[in-house]
Amino acid sequence: MDKPDALLPPPPQAPLKRAPDEACDAHVHLVAERGEYPLWDGRVENPAPGPDLDGWLEMFRTQLETLGFSRGVIVHSILYGTDNGVTVEAVKRMGPGFKGVGLLADGASDRQMDDFVKWNMAAVRLNYVHGGVLSWEGAKAMAPALAERGLHLQMLCHADQHMTELMADVRRLAVDVVFDHIGWPRDALTPDSDGFRALCTLLAEGRAWVKLSALYRMCAAPYTEADALVAALIAANPERCLWGSDWPHLMLADAQMPQAADLLNAFDRVVPDEQTRQRILVDNPARLFGFNTA
Repeated sequence: MDKPDALLPPPPQAPLKRAPDEACDAHVHLVAERGEYPLWDGRVENPAPGPDLDGWLEMFRTQLETLGFSRGVIVHSILYGTDNGVTVEAVKRMGPGFKGVGLLADGASDRQMDDFVKWNMAAVRLNYVHGGVLSWEGAKAMAPALAERGLHLQMLCHADQHMTELMADVRRLAVDVVFDHIGWPRDALTPDSDGFRALCTLLAEGRAWVKLSALYRMCAAPYTEADALVAALIAANPERCLWGSDWPHLMLADAQMPQAADLLNAFDRVVPDEQTRQRILVDNPARLFGFNTA
């Protein structure tokens, strides 16, 4: 059976407040015209019909300029499996100020990890929710070799369901772990669950990072239902928070296609002051991903 097609994201709108100079959108994906790069047989959808990679990159540049960002982190989509080619090429074409996050399978070789360094990749991603090519046991085994190369782990989980079982391992890992999408709580949008509190504790201890991203996957615009969670994460440790648009919003399932400006506005509604805003949008990603600051 044919896979459904993803939707094209809407043309970007200006946010209420532009991001500061050298701000980084720390979570986006890049796709290409079908057939330009090999798709994974296990994918749940196809990229949206339309532009080739150059066309998508032009859309991405317009998005960045409209919101005020000049740096970004391109996260490889499972639509392409472990063939990281589209992400590697996107990072290369975007140039300085852009890093990648890729996929490696259990038992990845030293050469594969060396390639990640050569390709300007910053991390390896693990999906603890849906499974995939890398298991948690495989990630733990890989961690020392990643640390030797200055790479880290990026992880998707449901904090309220999974974090208490992950917490001890995360504390022992040799590498940083970045949790996607405010920990993607599923049972209730409350900071009071044991799992979400565990995520806040890991942040406070400096043992984890979190991306304040993808609120649209949990609630409807203007995303006020997630304010308490975002505020709790920032309060736990603003030096371990990042922001990402999750553009172009792949694999929506039941979520509504967002306008990225609304997501930035939602962040600004909660962030307590300009110094914290600067830290999360500029300083933290510069430190984690090794960007130079003026």
